[in-house]
Amino acid sequence: MTTEPTTRAAVYRNHVEGFGTVSIVPVDPDADAAVIHRWVGQDRARFWGMGEADLDRVREIYSYLDSLTTHHAYLVQRDGTPAALFQTYEPEADPVGECYDVQPGDFGVHLMIGPADGEPQPGYTAVLLGEFVAWVLSEPGRLRIVAEPDARNTKALDRLVRTGFELGPEIDLEGKRARLAFLRREVALAGR
Repeated sequence: MTTEPTTRAAVYRNHVEGFGTVSIVPVDPDADAAVIHRWVGQDRARFWGMGEADLDRVREIYSYLDSLTTHHAYLVQRDGTPAALFQTYEPEADPVGECYDVQPGDFGVHLMIGPADGEPQPGYTAVLLGEFVAWVLSEPGRLRIVAEPDARNTKALDRLVRTGFELGPEIDLEGKRARLAFLRREVALAGR
């Protein structure tokens, strides 16, 4: 039996005028495996690195993440409909932490916007990313957001820069050449 994402308690919820209600709910590996599998299997998600994973493998990966205290996965919903996949991690407990000088207050993130239903909507990604950043920074001890998209993913890198991230060096992680990007708390809050 599966649980619909909308019945889970949100860790964050905010109504955005003209957009709808954005909620962030923890991923339920059993309930959400199908939607995540559908998203990661699309060519647009090739940089996520799970394109070859079958449904059982997706469920297994997110069950493993669910068992960790340092890594977490969330669905971002727009008016109760899954819109993005958001993962967080403590850099010192992740391979990325071996590739740069981790600072106190660093908080790692991964974000994949789900496929658009219908016509693309200007500002859609910016709203979701802004809400995601607002939730991350609602914890006062989080001083810098760290991201490491695939270095070839120029679309993601451009979006991060437009959001206020500063690009760092390229690093080698298992399965990808990544580009570090950092968003300092004061920069993010100044832009809100």
